[in-house]
Amino acid sequence: MKLRLKRVLTLRTVIATSAGLTLASSTFVAAVQVANFVLGDTAWIAILVGGALCFLAAACFSELNGLLPSAAGIRLYFNRAFNEQVSLTVSILYMLVVIVGVIGAESYIISTILNEAFPALPPYAWIVIMLVLVTGMNIRGIKIAGIFQDLITYGLMASIVIISLVALFKVNFQLSAPYTPGGATGIINAVALGVFLFVGFEWVTPLAEEVTQIKLISKGMMISIGILSVIYAVFTVAMTALVPKEVLAASPAPQILFARAAMGSTGAAWMIAVSLAATITTFNAGLISVSRFMYASAREHVLPAIFSKLSMKYFTPWVSILTLFAIGLTVSAIILTTHRYLTLVKLAAAMESIVYTMAGLAVISLRRRMPGRPRPYLLKGGNIVPAITTLVFVVLAAAVMIEDPWTMVVLAIALLACLVYVNTAVPYMKKKHQARKPQSRRRPVRAAEGVEGRK
Repeated sequence: MKLRLKRVLTLRTVIATSAGLTLASSTFVAAVQVANFVLGDTAWIAILVGGALCFLAAACFSELNGLLPSAAGIRLYFNRAFNEQVSLTVSILYMLVVIVGVIGAESYIISTILNEAFPALPPYAWIVIMLVLVTGMNIRGIKIAGIFQDLITYGLMASIVIISLVALFKVNFQLSAPYTPGGATGIINAVALGVFLFVGFEWVTPLAEEVTQIKLISKGMMISIGILSVIYAVFTVAMTALVPKEVLAASPAPQILFARAAMGSTGAAWMIAVSLAATITTFNAGLISVSRFMYASAREHVLPAIFSKLSMKYFTPWVSILTLFAIGLTVSAIILTTHRYLTLVKLAAAMESIVYTMAGLAVISLRRRMPGRPRPYLLKGGNIVPAITTLVFVVLAAAVMIEDPWTMVVLAIALLACLVYVNTAVPYMKKKHQARKPQSRRRPVRAAEGVEGRK
């Protein structure tokens, strides 16, 4: 009997997974950078605009996921919209960049925080403990990993809101020029960085084969972006209202300074716990989503077949999960040694923008190629939303690479490596599969012909 993923995930876990991938320790640092681009306490404007732009991308992913619900996610969308080579190259590159970028950046930031709080324990030890924890839960079952994701993510969001309200109460809710953000250049840069606070929300689409209803994917993405927009806006404004921007910007862990100013040592300890929870939810959500993507790709002979193996007891892609665990340990060790985490952040930001651009183009393409196929979620207004999505994110991707040419260089090298893999390894795996396929089908046909002959 062929094993399949189990449909057990509800809307609550979809929201927690989408938000958990986005809400990371690195977002606290990015929020301070958003505030530095605008005057006074007006970061909330840029953050809400950034969230609105991400709604456009989420709407495109919602239509694509409803049209082609699969754990393969973007690989399947782009294959049908463009061609197999483009879809394989982009999806594999996307997977690698997200794994390396998210794990690398989070490892560096959380290890810095925990090393200051607990200098006796080596920073790398914390990374090992967290990865072992989430890996064990993911192998044990998606439902257990999902429940853990729910508890930690919702507790994390509630903690951030509470600390923010305490800080605002401390300044009597008095803000500095909350409606005057300044010049156009600063606003544009703040909005661009505000968009990147939400990147990763779409990685919930590979759970399409494990949700109780397909429509929960689109609903979960939208709700998570809405919740995070409010949380990010309140948190960032509270930080800048209580602590000077220059002080926040000079710290690798501005959230700790903010929490200490709001609630003393209790607040600092609470925020350390919040930061640790943010990293764990990011690791957990990433492991849940990317392992399903690897499973689906191997099932379709794009990755080695071993990654499509499921646990007979827990129905989880255990080989993919353990592989991601090994990659996480390796990447974390490299980044903790080199301190090159900012390069990974920019690389992930550029790749996310490229994928969002292609999602808009894919919606337009599939409407032309598959006009009669049912779409549970259909964008209104024709091609206006996907066209705007494409335009916005192609500009943001270009802006990131122009601002840091090394991002463009690294992305180009990674792209070349993926092209070599797609043009050599993938054809070999598909040919090997096809060579076995006819043999398994030929035997029953011959048996049938023998019966016909005896009649």
